[in-house]
Amino acid sequence: MIYPIVAYGDPILRKPTRFIEKDEVDLKKLSEDMFETMHGANGVGLAAPQIGLNIRIFVVDGTPFAERDEDDEDDEPDLSLVDFKKTFINPEILEETGEEWAFEEGCLSIPGIRGDVYRPETLRIRYRDLDWNEHEETYSGMAARIIQHEYDHLLGKLFVDYLPTLKKQFIKKKLTDISKGNVDADYRMRFPGRR
Repeated sequence: MIYPIVAYGDPILRKPTRFIEKDEVDLKKLSEDMFETMHGANGVGLAAPQIGLNIRIFVVDGTPFAERDEDDEDDEPDLSLVDFKKTFINPEILEETGEEWAFEEGCLSIPGIRGDVYRPETLRIRYRDLDWNEHEETYSGMAARIIQHEYDHLLGKLFVDYLPTLKKQFIKKKLTDISKGNVDADYRMRFPGRR
């Protein structure tokens, strides 16, 4: 099932999420639906608040970064992301280390807006998988960035929060337009005040 993506301005995107209890929801079905929704919108990550759920889960699929863009000779695929497709349940980032580096991020909830965000290059994270097994793993580079971006959603933070003040002023009208439903997206969206 493909969910509509919750648009910028909806209060759920600003609420910290709650931890999931074992057997509270059908995690395998929810994960499948989240992947289907994310792939339908050409995303590489999707967090529960983006489909209107206030629970601590996100999915990632870094495969597009592992594929070469035939039109861009300078495009080097990130082979570490070839099999980077996971579901993170009740994740907790334990540590972030390394040099902060910039990358132009976007968000399915904020279509048409992108901006450079600086994030630490490495993180250590604890989470549960779909079988409720606990893992503690370390990720670096683009994999870490995708996780950090989705993890922020669970805290009620968005990538635009990291942008410089001048850039925020520049995109203010666009953000307002998105929250009012005045935006073109290639996927179904849910706008504040509408169901």
